Amino acid sequence: MTAISPETADAAALLDRVEASLKNDLVPVEIFNDTAVFRAEIEQIFTKCWVFVAHESEIPKAGDFVQRRIGLDPVIVTRDGKGGINVLSNYCRHRGTQVCQTDAGNSRFFKCPYHGWTYSNNGDLVGTPHLHDAYGERLDPKAWGLIRAPRVATRQGFVFASLDPDGPSLDEYLGGAGWMLDLIVGLAPGGMRVAGPPERYRLHADWKTAAENFAGDGYHIGTLHESTEEVAIAQGLQMMCAMARTYEFDNGHAFIGHAWTKAVHPGYVLWGYAPEITQHFDLSGLDEAQLHVVNHEPPTVGTIFPNLSFIRVNTPSVSGGPLSVITSFRQWQPIGPGEIELWNWQFVWDFMSEDEARDSYVNGQFTFGSAGIFEQDDTVAWEGAPRAAQSPWMRKAGMEFHFQQGNNSQVDQSPDPSWTGPGRKRNTGYGEHGQLHFYRHWLNVMRGNTGPGTGGAESA
Repeated sequence: MTAISPETADAAALLDRVEASLKNDLVPVEIFNDTAVFRAEIEQIFTKCWVFVAHESEIPKAGDFVQRRIGLDPVIVTRDGKGGINVLSNYCRHRGTQVCQTDAGNSRFFKCPYHGWTYSNNGDLVGTPHLHDAYGERLDPKAWGLIRAPRVATRQGFVFASLDPDGPSLDEYLGGAGWMLDLIVGLAPGGMRVAGPPERYRLHADWKTAAENFAGDGYHIGTLHESTEEVAIAQGLQMMCAMARTYEFDNGHAFIGHAWTKAVHPGYVLWGYAPEITQHFDLSGLDEAQLHVVNHEPPTVGTIFPNLSFIRVNTPSVSGGPLSVITSFRQWQPIGPGEIELWNWQFVWDFMSEDEARDSYVNGQFTFGSAGIFEQDDTVAWEGAPRAAQSPWMRKAGMEFHFQQGNNSQVDQSPDPSWTGPGRKRNTGYGEHGQLHFYRHWLNVMRGNTGPGTGGAESA
């Protein structure tokens, strides 16, 4: 399907430059801080793609709600009285005032603070002050209810919404990423749950920089995070690219795994989880390729296009301390050109005791919270791209970012011919293939191609 918005037409010349650059494995700097590109992204990507909005464990009971965003639009994710999940626009139908002013809570109704129009938690309009004098008769509760996201679906408790009434189903859209999500969070009955509300903080960074980092950038680890090895929190960082495995799936999704049983020892399966954790796992539902991945080359980071990423590492919270596997899902919320709000959820297994969950949460915050020792490294580095993009000098010079790492390397970066899972797997972290995969899909979607499959540009 091809549908170009006026916003994309404004960015057309730059997209032409991106297309020409990507043929040479380059990316023009301007896309990381450009008003026309940003407006086109909101229109073409965030109103067309499936976007993560919440996890079911955040709204377990009837009446529970959380406030989120799809692109720039505030939405309320609710659990109604029948157990249904609703994704509702947070704009009153009367004058547009936000009817929900809090991040989370439990309520049957949302009352607009301006004139008092009141909505049920399934979005229906149920109250208008001075009904008879003001309107004479009851307004249609559906026709004048909060506008609903046309499509809402879940996978492993992750709630996604699409503002496009057409297009692929969630499972079609996720494709191989859904296959990967199953093995990340579906190993135990009950799966995983959030350990608490998301942490939120603003960065002077572009959402694409963060998403591409988690899609395929293992190259930065030995340099940017070297200090964590100096204080004995991490080790072997210089080997991370060599021991990496990359997974590229249709629709721009990509993950990096690591061959832990080869790098650490043969018994280091299942991310190195302790036996008291793995005793709860049930691997009987996994296919042959999934079994190999979880035992030997499990995903460490990944990005589900456009802006949901994941990380799972086995780390101590103090130098020389006991290891604990942490799982974080994070979302790169665009709020303006070159600026994002980072939403960070720590996840724990549903079977974990409160003490176990607390320990995992603390380790997760220590490493990938707002003050986490890895997080601080990343978020400072990511601020460079939008600064360069705003530089008149760099724009005049036609600055492009170098993604040609794989062009002359002697390392075999070809897809693994023995791979039986979905998508492509490569047995190295060198080559920047995951990042190029992300940007080629980004260009496809910006061009209006939102159907299933990768299309020609992504297969380069």
